[in-house]
Amino acid sequence: MVKIPKINPRDFDYHLPPERIAQFPLENRDASKLLICSDQVVTEDIFSNIGDYIPSESLLVFNDTKVIHARLIFSKTTGATIEIFCLSPLSPAQELHDAFKQTSGCIWKCLVGNVKRWKVELLKKEFIHLGEKYVLFAHRKENLGDGCFAVEFHWEPKNRSFLDIIEFAGLVPLPPYITRAAADLDAIRYQTIYAQNEGSVAAPTAGLHFTEKVLQSLRQKKCLFENITLHVGIGTFRPVSSPDISAHIMHNEQISVMKNTIITVLENLGKPLIAVGTTSVRTLESLYWSGVRLLIDGNDIHPEVQQWDPYQERYEQDISVEKALTALVEYLDRKKLSGYSGTTQLMILPGYKFRFPDGILTNFHMPQSTLLMLVSAFIGEKWRTAYDFARQHDFRFLSYGDACLFFKAKSYFDAGNNVTY
Repeated sequence: MVKIPKINPRDFDYHLPPERIAQFPLENRDASKLLICSDQVVTEDIFSNIGDYIPSESLLVFNDTKVIHARLIFSKTTGATIEIFCLSPLSPAQELHDAFKQTSGCIWKCLVGNVKRWKVELLKKEFIHLGEKYVLFAHRKENLGDGCFAVEFHWEPKNRSFLDIIEFAGLVPLPPYITRAAADLDAIRYQTIYAQNEGSVAAPTAGLHFTEKVLQSLRQKKCLFENITLHVGIGTFRPVSSPDISAHIMHNEQISVMKNTIITVLENLGKPLIAVGTTSVRTLESLYWSGVRLLIDGNDIHPEVQQWDPYQERYEQDISVEKALTALVEYLDRKKLSGYSGTTQLMILPGYKFRFPDGILTNFHMPQSTLLMLVSAFIGEKWRTAYDFARQHDFRFLSYGDACLFFKAKSYFDAGNNVTY
């Protein structure tokens, strides 16, 4: 039996004037405003001073995914323009790491713009990169629904990987609420400085504010850093359109966490954990539910966390984080795996019990979005106070906007780095 909370998406609406949506990044990453929200007060500062609000010896968890140049523009001989947005691989490999290595040909699930102008003909895109000529071909195959199609690609020279081809030929996939064309600057600024693993079609934007100077200030406070990977999908921009939350389909995203990172989290239970971004939150919480499923369902599980797993009656057992993560590490040892790889569809709604973060660093989110519901689950109705404060104090919203540091309801980290519960 699934016990889905009764949530009205309209309760997470707020007025967001278009002029408050940041269209460009600031000149300096760490010059963004920082909103700090605890039980007691909402205040503001500059992101470069975030070290004043993070307790000493905290464990910070970052999402090291890297945004790919997922937008491919083809021009037909008739003058029509077809935009193909690569979402996820279908064949011959579905795991992103393997899919990017493919040479000569592959099939991807793609959003297609101006599809009415693309009948059955083969699209062709010629381009030059570092003096070498390339040709990319696209063939539209079956309609997958919701504006998506299976698209078969092949290219010349055939020995190049698909990742090389889209990085050379594609554009940065800016969010739909950024209404300008992508610029050269976006290739750098719509990427965190610690991005490593290619696969996202949207940036984990909380991390965009970090500079090496900020990271060094946190090292001086003896903070630990660990990376996880969640490849952000296009569904992150999808609002909840149904009045019944149970009808909303959460997007499925690939995650990967090294075993040593899981062990580090285990060894630092009890110390403050700050999740950098909602993607880091969802990945950490997904690790917990994977461990729970191992303990309840048996030793062999499919590495997938479903949307409503936390709300399943069968999983309503008082299983500690330590026990769940230990089960996951033991599973990886049995399988002789260096890390956990799988997918998550986890949806976090008000009433959810968080197992990991004491604080969440994030940007401001769209009205009626699942990400705003996650924030509400973490700090309760205080989210309205925070968002009202931000609008009254000229904060910039969404991907290229300013940052928020939220501390869990009923806890407070003061500037002296004392933690009270």
